[in-house]
Amino acid sequence: MSIDVIIAKKQNNTMNEIAQGILDKANESYVSWKLEPVAYRISYLEAVLAKLSNNVDTYAALMTKDMHKPIKQAKAEVLKCGKLIQYYIDHGEELLKGRTISTDWTETYTVNHPMGVILGVMPWNFPFWQVFRFAIPTILAGNTVVVKHASNVPLSATALEEVFTIDGFPSVYFNVFIKGSEVEALIESNTVKGVSLTGSEAAGSAVGKKAGEYIKPVVLELGGSNAFIVCEDADLDNVVPIAVNARFQNTGQSCIAGKRFLVHKSLEQRFIELFVEGMRKLKVGDVMDESTDIGLLAREDLAEELEGIMNDSIVQGAKLVVGGKRDGSFFEPTLLSNVTSEMRAFKEETFGPLAVVATFDTFEEAIALSNDSRFGLGVALFSKDVDFLKSQVHLFDEGAVFINEMVISDPRVPFGGNKFSGIGREMAVEGLLSFVNKKSVVVK
Repeated sequence: MSIDVIIAKKQNNTMNEIAQGILDKANESYVSWKLEPVAYRISYLEAVLAKLSNNVDTYAALMTKDMHKPIKQAKAEVLKCGKLIQYYIDHGEELLKGRTISTDWTETYTVNHPMGVILGVMPWNFPFWQVFRFAIPTILAGNTVVVKHASNVPLSATALEEVFTIDGFPSVYFNVFIKGSEVEALIESNTVKGVSLTGSEAAGSAVGKKAGEYIKPVVLELGGSNAFIVCEDADLDNVVPIAVNARFQNTGQSCIAGKRFLVHKSLEQRFIELFVEGMRKLKVGDVMDESTDIGLLAREDLAEELEGIMNDSIVQGAKLVVGGKRDGSFFEPTLLSNVTSEMRAFKEETFGPLAVVATFDTFEEAIALSNDSRFGLGVALFSKDVDFLKSQVHLFDEGAVFINEMVISDPRVPFGGNKFSGIGREMAVEGLLSFVNKKSVVVK
């Protein structure tokens, strides 16, 4: 497979010719791709799905090599990408349809047409999944995509372009290998018509500012510090295994992980006992071993940052229940209790295997603690009284509320956050229409 490897440098506030060449190629493909019927685009998705399904082990191994994801979780990620493609194969044509509007004109309706070349700035923690959830609906809508992937997952980035290269179909997916600091130059290009970024607050702020300056639509999926609320009547035997999985999946490197465990005071001691038992069942070891649950963090600086948050919180009064050791980029699964809202481990996004427990007396207090965050991605609520929890959904700031389930992403459900967790939505019909020109048509 031949791909263009870009080392683009900003000179006089412009991109070099190679990077602009990639954008030009994407735009040339768009000119014909936008005219193809939806059924043809769906046949392309079917071919992508076939290639993905036939190479699950290969692609999973590349992810594991890139960022130390346990191999069984890497395989699950590839399979999840397949489910997303199948969802849009099954429902894409219907979801792309416009709507008829009742007026006093002869006809009034809307149509959804593509916009052009869409830039995707993608993270390293789910190297395949987060690219697919951006690229698949965007391409199906009739756009072409240019992807700047994270620099520490080059094998995944290269493989992704190969996955999307299908014999007999035009090229609709292009890699551009540049530094994060050079992304703004791409946004400035007239060829780029919209931007989707999944990443940090800082990156989202910079990209959002530049997109606003050039009046381009943007979807930002940023950080999260999800609360996991355990009410007084919760069944801990069922809840705690979910809690452990919510915190430690992907070695804790997930924006939607349960990070702040808010537990009713009457359940605190038992919750911690069961949580520690669950932690001890996690296997730490070789990420290529199918039984391994916890591996290294993607980079050593991430482990150092997590260690700093933990140590500062302990100085502030948190209690180290278990774990707390770091060795290079390995961070031992760790639990802090006695955590309050003033501590770093409560206020900041903890991107790794560090869980914290805070307590509450009333549900009103739990709501206040959950909302006491700059983030607003998702919240998980656990109680036997489902009707009561449903009646409280409007009081939470988050973009998603999960009742008696951990926060997850699913192609059938809109995904996105509030506050500093971002703007816009991915997946479902909302994701499919993120980068379309929603035209109104009126016939007298």
